[in-house]
Parts: sequence; C-alpha cells; structure tokens
Amino acid sequence: MPAPESYPNDVRYHREHDWVRIEDGEAVFGITWFAQDRLGELVHFEPPGDGISLSKDASYGEVESVKAVSDVIAPLSGDLLEVNQKVVDAPETINDDPYGEGWLVRVTLTDPTELEALMDAAEYERFVADQ
Repeated sequence: MPAPESYPNDVRYHREHDWVRIEDGEAVFGITWFAQDRLGELVHFEPPGDGISLSKDASYGEVESVKAVSDVIAPLSGDLLEVNQKVVDAPETINDDPYGEGWLVRVTLTDPTELEALMDAAEYERFVADQ
C-alpha cells in the first residue's frame, strides 16, 4: 500500500526530489514521497558500487518503475558506507515507506556545509506545489 503524502521535518530536501537525514554523524539518502508518487510502482533499484564517493548533484544510481527509469541524485557529497539491501531486493519498499524502510544509501559526509543549501520541509512543500 503506497504511503500517504508526507514531508518529514527531520530531513532536508534536494530540488531533484531526493532527501537526506543526518543520523549519528552519517547521512542517509532516499527519494521523496513526491518522487515515488510520480514514478509509480517501483520495480528496480540500481545501487552504486561498493566503496565509491558520491558527489552532490550527481547521479549515484537509478530507480525504475513501470513508467520510467530515473536517476537518483546525491543531495550531498560523501563516501558510501552501506546500500539498503532490502530496497535492492524489494524496491516497492520505497513506495510503502520512502522515509523509513525505503532509504537507499548511508554515507559519511565529506562536506557537511553542503547541507545548508538544501530545503527544509516547508520550502520543499512549496516547491512541489509548483511542479
């Protein structure tokens, strides 16, 4: 069952509909409710390779739905620590829980000051209202 529309206050948002949550000095990335809703039922997540560095505003993987294939954009720069294997095995987890069980990757940030350029929940909600 798809998750209800939501934009949690404990994450920051990128213009490409990706989010980041800072947890214990690490960053967790995912795609927003808006992104998964636009894509529809997700059927595949192509994760980045082990041990790579992600660059802010650059693609680090792909999500595929029954409608389209879309790049996943890194909201911040960092070194890959972990890929969410649950999402690799069951991509629909993103549709069900985009901000919880549907996270995509965990990274160590290389430039924490980049966080300042991202939108908070209220700014992101205004942004998607214009889409």
